[in-house]
Amino acid sequence: MNLKPHYSGCLTQIKALLQEKIAELLQMKNGIMTRMASSWVIGLAFAIGNVGVIAADGAAAAPKPYAGWINEWLREQSQSWNAWDIGVQNRVRQEFKLGAGVAPATDFRRYNVDNRNIYFLYRVRPHVGYSANGIGFYLEGRHSGSIDDDRGPRNPEADPMDIHQAYITLGNTKDLPLSLKLGRQELSYGEERLVGAFAWNNIGRVFDAAKITLRQENFSVDAFTSMLTVVDQHNLNYPNPDDWFSGVYVTTKFVPKNTLDLYFLSRNAGRQSYTAANSLVPLPSPRDIYTAGIRLKSLPGQFGNWDYSIEVMGQWGHFNDPLLPAGARSLRHEAYALVCQGGYTFKEAAFTPRIGLEYSAATGDGNPNDGKHGTFENLFPTNHKFYGYMDMVSLQNIHNLRATISMNPVKRFKFSLDWHAFWLADSSDHFYNAAGARRAATLAPTPGTGYGINPNYSSYVGSELDLVATYTLHPAAVVEAGYGHFFRGSYIRQTFSAAGHGSRDADYVYLQFALNF
Repeated sequence: MNLKPHYSGCLTQIKALLQEKIAELLQMKNGIMTRMASSWVIGLAFAIGNVGVIAADGAAAAPKPYAGWINEWLREQSQSWNAWDIGVQNRVRQEFKLGAGVAPATDFRRYNVDNRNIYFLYRVRPHVGYSANGIGFYLEGRHSGSIDDDRGPRNPEADPMDIHQAYITLGNTKDLPLSLKLGRQELSYGEERLVGAFAWNNIGRVFDAAKITLRQENFSVDAFTSMLTVVDQHNLNYPNPDDWFSGVYVTTKFVPKNTLDLYFLSRNAGRQSYTAANSLVPLPSPRDIYTAGIRLKSLPGQFGNWDYSIEVMGQWGHFNDPLLPAGARSLRHEAYALVCQGGYTFKEAAFTPRIGLEYSAATGDGNPNDGKHGTFENLFPTNHKFYGYMDMVSLQNIHNLRATISMNPVKRFKFSLDWHAFWLADSSDHFYNAAGARRAATLAPTPGTGYGINPNYSSYVGSELDLVATYTLHPAAVVEAGYGHFFRGSYIRQTFSAAGHGSRDADYVYLQFALNF
């Protein structure tokens, strides 16, 4: 007896009932809890409707990379669809933040501030692409929205339907050594510590770029020049002609049992760079920052159960600090950063656990008035992956010691536990947020009343504990949940030590569901 029609019909009825409840909830006006409930019912209806497709199809995990439901179905009909890529990426996430996460200037403050933020994020990315005979194109839209987000003055993770990527490709490195990608695109290099797509963010990051790739058996070279795409909530997003980002990134296999990356990156922001109209996020002050780096990473299995990577980055150039008086804002920039990490995987043990240690550091500025700028420029990273899931820290004026353990208790389920400890590299500089910005627009002392320049403070910021669990329902459907707790250190206690301020720890909880058609 075939139960699939009965199962699918049941799910259709449940989905219809939930949609009816959505309409009722949206008519109610009982404050934040009602709006939260409607958000979750929307997500639940969406999930149940689509999980029904999973169950009805009876699909199991594919041994090859899964191309998405639409692509898989089309390619079953005809091989002519192999050149096409058609699909829709969907993601919803509920986040709970307590003690931090509303405004960087008040992170970890206890009194006379509302440091609670509970909101719902949703994102849809439809795309169509084609590639054959050395010619291709890719077009991807994106609609990002949120409900009840208290971060302001404008919601930083909401942007109505816009063009996320739109590029053409010429050449195919399988047949020819050279290829060209031209148009709006994501840029991602190394681990994304300096250049990444920022996929965790509800909007992400793209550039209007031209990129040439040379690929040989033992090495590849990317050379690109680009303009950062400005997010405008009221109009189509557009490139900032006063903020250029260019570089050359080389990956080689010349070191036995390792990959060796060498790169040069250039960010050049002109005098009008931070005046672009309607930008959703703050834009940079004028600067010419040049970064040279080297990264050595072990190849999988070449050192038994051990793995490691080392990355060293140096910067030089010019930085314009808008907080300094006119005539004294132009500073000589010199900064450095280092990342060392290693791990061991118990391949024969139950759950295949891996333990790892990591140390990352980036310089700060010892004196804002000496004509030099020593704070490392984090460029365009995906910091969420490296310096705590609570997104409190960037690779700027920081020492970060990280211990991690991950395991797979059952098939399709992954669990990880991370611990971080943070110290400022120089207490004469700011504690920068995950976006790379100062938490307060001041270069003055702020004794006990907030973030500022306080050289007499302790450098110990605090520690963070993160637990993340991921379950793959299907190659196209993933559920993820996480919890983080930030234990404030002496620096934060001193920052809010004045009467009426006070400090506190912070907590973060999220639940995310991703579905790719």
